Amino acid sequence: MSFESVRTSLQLGIYKVINPFVRLLIKLGLTPNAVTTIGLFLNIGVAVIFILGAEKGNRGDLQFVGWAGALVLFAGVFDMLDGQVARIGNMKSTFGAMYDSVLDRYSELILFLGICYYLISHHYFLSSLFAFIAMIGSMMVSYTRARAEGLGVECKGGFMQRPERVVLIGISAIICGISSKFIGGDYKLYIPGLPIQVFETISIFTVPITVMAIMTNMTAFKRLMDSKKGLDQKDAEEADLKKDGSVTTLGVFFAMFLSFAGDGAVFAAPTRGLEESVKTAMYPPGFPVPKGVSNQLFYLQRDPNTNTIICQLNVDEDGVLDQKSPVNVFWLRYAEGGKRTELNYIQRKFAYGVTSKQLSPEKYELKFVSYGKYPMYLMKGKDKKYHVYSKVANRQAILNSVYVHIVGGTFWVPNVVYVEFKATDPDTGEQLTERIKV
Repeated sequence: MSFESVRTSLQLGIYKVINPFVRLLIKLGLTPNAVTTIGLFLNIGVAVIFILGAEKGNRGDLQFVGWAGALVLFAGVFDMLDGQVARIGNMKSTFGAMYDSVLDRYSELILFLGICYYLISHHYFLSSLFAFIAMIGSMMVSYTRARAEGLGVECKGGFMQRPERVVLIGISAIICGISSKFIGGDYKLYIPGLPIQVFETISIFTVPITVMAIMTNMTAFKRLMDSKKGLDQKDAEEADLKKDGSVTTLGVFFAMFLSFAGDGAVFAAPTRGLEESVKTAMYPPGFPVPKGVSNQLFYLQRDPNTNTIICQLNVDEDGVLDQKSPVNVFWLRYAEGGKRTELNYIQRKFAYGVTSKQLSPEKYELKFVSYGKYPMYLMKGKDKKYHVYSKVANRQAILNSVYVHIVGGTFWVPNVVYVEFKATDPDTGEQLTERIKV
C-alpha cells in the first residue's frame, strides 16, 4: 500500500469522526471562511504561548512547548473543518479556496515565528536555524504547487505536506512537554570523548523539526521536478499545435457553429432527401467511415484532413461502464496509416474532450469542452445498449457522426461553410441528417 493511499484512508477516517461536529458548526451558522479565521487566531495563540515561554519561562521549563503543541493540533483540526463545512454545507466558493490558502500560509508563518523566537531566546541557536529552514521548506512546498497549477499542470504529492507538518510539530511538542516532567527539562546525554551532548530534553521537539527542514525542501524539489515534466510536455504539445493548427480549428468551429444552432439558419431533412452535391460534400474523396471500433458511439471529421475523432463507450473488460468517465475520446489518424493515438492535454481540455454529468444510474449529460451549450445524452436505448442522443432534424435521435466542411479562411478564423450531423431515429430506424449553414 502506497503512502498516498494510507494518507487518504487516514484522512477519510478523520472526516468520519469530525463530520458530526461539522454539521453542528453549520447549524450554528458558521461559514467556511469563519472557520478558517478561527484557525488563524488559534495559531496566533500558539505563537503567543511560545513567546510567553521565551519571556517568562526558564531554559529547562518546557511546559510551554507542551501546551503549544496541544494548541497546534487543535488548530490543525480547524484546517480540516473549513473544507468539510464548505463541502457538507454546500458553501464552496472560489474566493473561499483562495482565502483558505492565504490564511494557511499566515498561520504557518506565525507558528514558526513563535518557535524561532522561543529557540533563539533560550539559546538553541542551531535548532532555531533548522526551524527557519523548515519554515522556508514549508512555504516552498505550497508555492511550487500553487505556481505549477497556475501554469496549468497538477502538482501534488510528497511526504511532508501541511497535515503531516502540523501533526509532527504538535505531537513532538506535546511529548517534549510531558517528558520534561519525568526526566527534567535540562536533561543531557553525553558520549565519552565528545565535547557536546548528543541529546537533551528539547531534542524531542527540535529533532523532528530538523527532519522537517530536510523533508519539506526535498518535497518542494520533487514537486519542482514533477512540474518540469508536465510543463515540458505542455510546451511540446503547444508547439505541435502551432504546426498543424488542428485544435484552433475545432475550437473556433465549436464556438461558431453552435452559436448558430438557434438562429434559424438550419437545413434539416432525412438523408434520402439530400441532393448528390450534399452527399459529395458530406463524404469528400478520401474521407473514410470508421469501421471495427468496439463500443463506438459517434465520430467527428473535418477538413482539411481525414484524421478522425472517435467517441467510444468507456467500459472495462467485463463490460462495466466507468461512471466517472463514461466516454473515451481518441484519434484515428488515417493520414498516418489509421493508427490510434490519444488526445494530448490541450486537445483533451480545450478542444475535443467531452465532459459528463451523471443524471441517473444509466443516464449522463455530455458536453464538448470547447462549447458547453450543446447537450448530448448518453443513455440506454430499446436495445439495452448505450447510445448518445441529441436533437437532429427536430427529433431526439442517436448521433452517428459530425462533419465540418471548411473552405479556405485563415489559421485563426477558418471559413466553416456548414456542419452536418448524421443520426438514427430510434423509433423508426430512419437515417437523419441536419446541416447547419454557417
